Amino acid sequence: MIEIFGDFIQNPPLGTEYLILGFSPSSASIKTRWRNNGLSADFVANYLSTFFGDSENQQNPGHKKAESAEIVNYIANELLENAMKFSDSTLPDPTTLEIHLYEDSIILMTKNGINAKQDAELRAFIERLTVSEPEELYLEQLEKNAETDNHSNSRVGYLTIINDYQGKIGWQFERTPEESPGISLTTMVTLLL
Repeated sequence: MIEIFGDFIQNPPLGTEYLILGFSPSSASIKTRWRNNGLSADFVANYLSTFFGDSENQQNPGHKKAESAEIVNYIANELLENAMKFSDSTLPDPTTLEIHLYEDSIILMTKNGINAKQDAELRAFIERLTVSEPEELYLEQLEKNAETDNHSNSRVGYLTIINDYQGKIGWQFERTPEESPGISLTTMVTLLL
């Protein structure tokens, strides 16, 4: 059974340029994976910047696209951090990061396995997001974070993607009970260039 929330495009076309990276959530400690998330995001942004032109030349039409590479770095890092942090390492699903480059947009996707508790927490966030203004929810979450030391489920990164970078975000939950007790989660962010 597949459920979709937000701005999710099922089976986006591969486009002319795309990159898929895979990670095993149980192969290293969360601390090691955290460092690797940043390195992976840097790699993806550097890879994409080769398609965007000269970022130093303000007159170059590719300048806006080069700035997009910096945004991609932030978003890729946030998506990977969430995918790793909220993956259930007891499930066999690898965590993947996909980047698809189109003429007028970039799509970033992560896919990971989650358990029922993680599913319920994310669905509660999505529900709040659908009935709230993202800016208000962002400020509310920042206030909560200031009052507590537990920021593990803040989802501030998603809200930053929406508010600061105008990313369109969506989720696909896929349950396959006959194959695995977990849920396959795909998170997608679309950026217009």
